[in-house]
Amino acid sequence: MIEVQNLWRTYGGGEVRVDALRGISLAVERGERIAVMGPSGCGKTTLLNCMSGIDTITSGHVLLEGQDLHRGSAAARDQYRAKKMGFVFQSYNLIPVLSAVENVELPLLCQGVDVKEARERAEVALTRVGLRERAHHRPSELSGGQHQRVALARAIVNNPAVVFADEPTGALDRATTELVLDLFDHLNRVDNITFVIVTHNPEVAERADRVIYMDSGEIVQELVPKRRRRER
Repeated sequence: MIEVQNLWRTYGGGEVRVDALRGISLAVERGERIAVMGPSGCGKTTLLNCMSGIDTITSGHVLLEGQDLHRGSAAARDQYRAKKMGFVFQSYNLIPVLSAVENVELPLLCQGVDVKEARERAEVALTRVGLRERAHHRPSELSGGQHQRVALARAIVNNPAVVFADEPTGALDRATTELVLDLFDHLNRVDNITFVIVTHNPEVAERADRVIYMDSGEIVQELVPKRRRRER
């Protein structure tokens, strides 16, 4: 699904040069759930942003379904991201003046999907995350856990091949974290969505198929969580 080859991301130059990523190579299989862990500032979010095309790269390759993401134009990269990827962030990134269903349908409208179809697909996505009855509530009327479920509905409304999540449970309590992780598991199992999740939370990592540990811009270790080893 995803192949990262000798990926470097450097900021600045000279005495202020920072190598945020230092020659990372990584393969992610279709339908796999990958957790990326490591100390703050080790390059986790930079890796996610480069893998998804949000950030540019200095050198190397990122292949998604065989397509070199960073070799085309920025417009082509944006189009590919809109059609093939979903995103979930710790801060939710919901638009306050829009209702839940309007937030979810927005990516489809930006792609030119018919208004009626976009609304129907947004309602289906909200139903899948258990928020159909909250479709017309604005973010100020929702709890933190409901915010994240709206964000997840928005991430899956375009039927993505992969969802990139950056600290998706960082602002949630334990019970809500379990709920969100159960939704991730369900979407992975039913739709075969690939997940790449940056996290500090061991509970999130334990749900993954593989955990990648980073330090100083490099991958230092890869492990299969105990839970997965028991299931095997």
